[in-house]
This record gives sequence, C-alpha cells and structure tokens, in this order.
Amino acid sequence: MKNIRAAALSALMATTAAQPMFAADLEVTHWWTSGAEAAAIRVIADAFKESGNGWIDGAIAGAGGVARPLITSRITGGDPMGATQFTHSSAMRELIEAGFMRDVTEIAEAQGWKEQIFPQSLLDSCTFEGKLYCVPSNIHSQQWLWLNNAVFEDNGLAVPQNWDEFVAAGPVLREKGIIQLAQGQQSWQKQLMFNVLMVSIGGPELFGKVYGELDADYAAGADVAKVFKAAAEARDLMEGSNVQAWNEAALLVTDGRAGGQIMGDWVQGEFMQAGLKAGEDFSCLPGLGVHEYITAAGDAFYFPKVDDPEITAAQDELASVIVAPKTQVAFTAAKGALPVRRDVELSDPTPCMEKGMEILKEGHIVESINTMVSPDTVGRVTDLVVEFFADPDFTPEQAQEEFAEIIATAD
Repeated sequence: MKNIRAAALSALMATTAAQPMFAADLEVTHWWTSGAEAAAIRVIADAFKESGNGWIDGAIAGAGGVARPLITSRITGGDPMGATQFTHSSAMRELIEAGFMRDVTEIAEAQGWKEQIFPQSLLDSCTFEGKLYCVPSNIHSQQWLWLNNAVFEDNGLAVPQNWDEFVAAGPVLREKGIIQLAQGQQSWQKQLMFNVLMVSIGGPELFGKVYGELDADYAAGADVAKVFKAAAEARDLMEGSNVQAWNEAALLVTDGRAGGQIMGDWVQGEFMQAGLKAGEDFSCLPGLGVHEYITAAGDAFYFPKVDDPEITAAQDELASVIVAPKTQVAFTAAKGALPVRRDVELSDPTPCMEKGMEILKEGHIVESINTMVSPDTVGRVTDLVVEFFADPDFTPEQAQEEFAEIIATAD
C-alpha cells in the first residue's frame, strides 16, 4: 500500500510539474467574427490553450465601431476582461494614461521584442513614458483596391491597374447590372475609404500636412480638392452597394456581383476562403495603384490591470504566444495580414502579401489617422464623410469647406 501511495504521489507531482505554475481561464474580447478572422483568432486561442490555460472567447459582432466603446466601458466600469484586441489608437492611450492598463515591458525585454518586431512604429505606438503597454499581433494596411478579375475580363475589359482605369470601367459594368464598387454602409468603412483616398490619391505628404500638421489652409486648397473629387467618383460607383458589413461587401466581389472593393488587407482572407487565388482570380492594388504607401498599424492586444496573480500569469503567457514565430506564421496566413516579426518567413505568401512586405521594406509607410488626431476629431471627420457619401446633392466643394473647418479646430 505504501508503494502504491508513493507511486500515485510521484505521478501527481509529474503531472503538476508539466503544467504552468498558474493556470487560469482568460476572457479575451475581440471583434474578429468574419470567416477568415474567426479562423485566425482560433490559431491564437489554440496555441494559448496548449499552455494549460483556458480561453474564454469574447467575440463582439459589428467590427471596431461597435466593439471599441463596449470594451472601453467595461474597462473603465470595473469589469475588465483578461485581454482585449484593439487597434493602435488614441482611445487606448487615454486608458493607459488613466492607469487602467498594465505594461508588458518586462516580458518584452526578456524576449527581445525590440530586436525582432518591425517596423519600430508598432512598438512606439504601444509605448507610454518609456513602458510598453500592448503586444502587436499583426500588420494591417488599409490602402488597397481589391478586384475580381473575371468581372472585368468577362465583360471585355482589361483588369484595372490604377484608380483612373477603375473609374473608367464603371459605365460598362453598370450597363451589365454589376456594382462597380462594393462598400459596406457602416460609418467606419466610409471613414476608411475617405482616408484611403487621402493617402492614395492625394499622397503621403498631403496626408501628413492635413492630419499631422493640422494645416487648415492646405485642407481647403487645390490638392485636397482632388481627393474630394475622387470621393465623389467613389460615391457614384457605390450605387447599389446596400450591404452593411465589410465581409458582406467582399462577398459581392467574390460572387461576381461587384467589380472591386476598397478595404484593408484583411479582406484577402475572405477572398481566399471563397476559393479565389491571388494574382489569378483577384488582383490587389496598393495605394489604389497611384501612391503605393500603406499604414502599418494593425492590431494589438492589451491587458487590463487585475488583482489576481493567476490572471496576470495567463496574460504574460498570451503575450508570449501572440509574438511566437509559429503563431505569427499560421495567424497571418489565416487572416491575410503581415507578421510583426522580421525573423519570420511566410509559408507560401500570396502576391498581395509579397507586395505589402516590399512596401514595408521600402519604408513607404504612413501613420494611421487614429494615432495622429484625437478620437473626437476622428468622429467629426467620420460624421462628415458619412453624410457626404449618403447624399448625392452634397457637393465636393461643400464637403471640403466643412472638412477644412474640422481641421482648423482639430486636436
């Protein structure tokens, strides 16, 4: 009997030693609910569960425009989750300054993130008073035009190589009953599209003068007028695109009911899930084929402060899992994103991913509006462009005048 007890005790100790010192159920909130996004978050969840911790999925439908205020209210209201996906933005900076978030500087230094995570701006946007407060998970860029090649070829058109050629193809597709530009009706998508036009049609210098320098006179001038002209063209091309979510708009394109979509590189995952092959079945034009500059902000995970050592240990484990090379390869492949590590080699990257990596290496990067101006200013710009895209009688000249007034009082 004594030997049996000793053997049982030895087995128990061996089992315990194989597990982490702390194991906890960690609630993780995120807004990744489309097909490709759900597949991507499962990569992180499965890798995290291998550590012996539990993953409580806190998916919030409705993308960032819906999720961000809900996440923020929970943290400030005393009901924090264990971890949350968020974008690099001024909104999260306010929570950091208010003392709601914990820093992950120690684990970042121990694992050499500064030497491996690229570009440096990903870590800079996570840094406050010398400490690191988030874990970059992927690089996403917004400035892309996605095209279903067959829609153009089957109607006797060459696949467009830039914005002007895309606009010129509009009348032919419209005669065939095809929507030229599929775009969801949610406000954040309208703001995204407008600011893609700012960078891609106007150029990176224009974008910097308007949002970086807050030059109201320049915002009222001839260069920015070209952007509003392109926005008016986009408004005409969107006729018939009455879906709400971005992935519903992507479905219009993959089904051949629409020619193209302006959306971030995350939409590539939806195209691939639909069985389309990049470079053959669909094309991607960074910078709308005009100015090939992209944002490199992407997503990150943040960790609210909690008074529970088991949760804190689980947070550290999740941070390690997210940036692990194996996770980065599988996660970015599923999501259609680029990895945050310079030492990772993608397995079978698509031509679109290769284009994105080349643009990053060239340093053709612009900052996101979310890190350049306050959430209030972003909201005011969003309200303006939503109204503009919804009202054909709202002239580009009127919209530009109101836009310049916003920039004049922006912060």
